[in-house]
Amino acid sequence: MPAPPPARPFRLLLVEDEKRLARALASGLIAEGYAVDVVHDGTEGLRRAGDGSYDLIVLDIMLPGLNGYRVCAALRAAGSDVPVLMLTAKDGEYDEAEGLDTGADDYLTKPFSYVVLVARIKALLRRHGRSAAPVLRIGSLTVDQGAHTVLRDGEEVALTAKEFAVLEQLALRAGEVVAKAEILDHVWDFAYEGDLNIIEVYISALRRKLGAGYIRTVRGAGYRLVTDA
Repeated sequence: MPAPPPARPFRLLLVEDEKRLARALASGLIAEGYAVDVVHDGTEGLRRAGDGSYDLIVLDIMLPGLNGYRVCAALRAAGSDVPVLMLTAKDGEYDEAEGLDTGADDYLTKPFSYVVLVARIKALLRRHGRSAAPVLRIGSLTVDQGAHTVLRDGEEVALTAKEFAVLEQLALRAGEVVAKAEILDHVWDFAYEGDLNIIEVYISALRRKLGAGYIRTVRGAGYRLVTDA
């Protein structure tokens, strides 16, 4: 019997406008085994966080666009329960209370120990527990995010880890156009510096395995997983 596929790594969104700090934190967290996406302003952070694919958000408070308080409050107002760890150069009970009042789960004041940050992240993930990942059903496809399996008309389709990850991003937004850059950001993470056209290689592989009709190319925009294939 083949070994079960490995569980997908926890996916973190880091929203931090200090780019040097963001690079350092992302590199460290990736080395810890996390998948990390990085954005540098609150407006983009809220947009990315809203797609529901993250297990935890590390959120700076002092951000261009929307500050961290507003990002967190907007997520909670939209019904998101993703754990949020706030980072800030501020200190004092009032600032911490404001952060927690907007729905943050924990609060860490700069400068902080990287070891403490990782410990807080692990504690939040344990506390919330990653619930069973959803099963996505798109037409005749079933994408099980927890088991890392794909069924087409009830029959399992063997995919590599990267092929599954690319398909998962399309399935999470089935019927919508997903840009190459968005797939790259989610699947290859912050440290990848290769060619964007690698996405085409994996799309071609998915078409061979699933059937050409499942993934449509929208020229100049990206790819769309059709819901009626």
